[in-house]
Amino acid sequence: MIESSHTSPSAGWAARRLAELHLAAVFLTRLPLPHLRPPLPALSAALWAFPLVGAGIGLAGGAVLMLASALGLPGPLAAGLALLATVLLTGALHEDGLADIADGFGGGATRARKLEILRDSRVGSYGVVALLLVVGLRWQALASLAANPLSAMLVLTAAHALARASVPWAMVLGRPARSDGLGAAAGEASLVIALITLAVGMVVAAGLVPALALPMAGLMLAITTGIGWVATRQIGGYTGDVLGAIVLLSETAALMAATR
Repeated sequence: MIESSHTSPSAGWAARRLAELHLAAVFLTRLPLPHLRPPLPALSAALWAFPLVGAGIGLAGGAVLMLASALGLPGPLAAGLALLATVLLTGALHEDGLADIADGFGGGATRARKLEILRDSRVGSYGVVALLLVVGLRWQALASLAANPLSAMLVLTAAHALARASVPWAMVLGRPARSDGLGAAAGEASLVIALITLAVGMVVAAGLVPALALPMAGLMLAITTGIGWVATRQIGGYTGDVLGAIVLLSETAALMAATR
């Protein structure tokens, strides 16, 4: 029997989705994943998978929290270890973005100077204060949930998933602040991709924490709109740092909402 050398449409569709999921994981984590073979999908096409990768990051952090709690560690320590696990998985990608925009928006007098500061790898006083505040808020929120480790894990997973759904919305609502850099290299996100990404994040969140899915999504959209507006006024649009800061602030707000 002679086998056809052509793959079926369904197999080709599945292969493209897997490649996009792989690319999203390579971009959002520091896991030692194998390199993708060309042709590579565009990052904008892989945005739908961001909530799935985010869920994996949150799940890993939640698993660390559950293990620490099972070993008898108090809630604040278990929460701190969980946050440490997520930071190690992401390489502090979003924390770096928050620190950079705090320094740039707070310390730059002109658009050109703000963009210059965003490229600077050094962290200034505005960035340090912003990181301390946001890390402290996330730690305290998660520590308050750690009395019920399973619930804390579900909340952390949902928060990370919905926070990553903010990226295409920020891209739809704004435009790249410069012609080079990560923001421009990501390509253009369509409203359809943004809606699909939000749907993926909502499905994950609703399956884990049904009562919190809508409030978390609403906070994410509000933060995305607000920070996007500030970024447009400050530097004319978004950069990779702005997108990272939006993700981190959305995650923080989602965790805080779960403490009520």
